[in-house]
Amino acid sequence: MTTSPANEITLVMQAQNGDRNAFSELIRIHTKGVQGVVYRMCGDRQLAEDAAQETFIQAWLRLSSYRPKSSLRNWLYRIAVNTAIDMLRKEKRILPGAVDDMNLADAAPEPEARFVKAERSALVRTAVVGLPDASRAVLVLREYEGLSYKEIADTLDIPVGTVMSRLNYARKLLREKLEVLLDAVAEVEHV
Repeated sequence: MTTSPANEITLVMQAQNGDRNAFSELIRIHTKGVQGVVYRMCGDRQLAEDAAQETFIQAWLRLSSYRPKSSLRNWLYRIAVNTAIDMLRKEKRILPGAVDDMNLADAAPEPEARFVKAERSALVRTAVVGLPDASRAVLVLREYEGLSYKEIADTLDIPVGTVMSRLNYARKLLREKLEVLLDAVAEVEHV
């Protein structure tokens, strides 16, 4: 759900003045995006839900420091990325392992096709979560959230050139990790 920039600024100003309903509306607008970022950073649904909730708590606590020179979405994504990284470090959970994290309710025509798709999705999540924090953050914001290089630079407070080099490195590393994981799966399937 999107809202006009002017309406969002009005909601931010109301929330900065203590209006919890305005902040609730901002949460409603940005929940899906924040949850997507933290899930792709963590790879674990429960941890991602906790990180998303913590992101909005931190946003409320820091709202007085927000200045509308950058988009609220980017500001929230920065908090979300940092929160996800902090929670991963605290939990020391790197790889997703729950079966319910796999999307088995896909509309693919055959059960085998659904299983293969879910298995590949899990491999990609595993590979993405295994990337270094900085690389994973840039990759998630670009590939999953569709942010421009400039938006990522603003969100993470790094130069555009750094975004480009981190993204290039992340893609290369992801490709290498996926090749290893897919080779291992192929070996197991042929045994």
